[in-house]
Amino acid sequence: MKTKRKYFYLDDFEHRLLVGCLMAARNEYNEDKPIEDVNELILKIIDAPTKKLRVIVKEDA
Repeated sequence: MKTKRKYFYLDDFEHRLLVGCLMAARNEYNEDKPIEDVNELILKIIDAPTKKLRVIVKEDA
């Protein structure tokens, strides 16, 4: 079965905020909980490719 992929378009501020929140959440975990999954997610977000988007604004006449 094909896995579904989701795409998020974030600006620089949102990207930094997301990584910072994940790192803070990882640091708050107790020592008995595994954090490998959170580490993998942080690395995926940091290493995600960037893509330039073109925004078209339509003005009402």
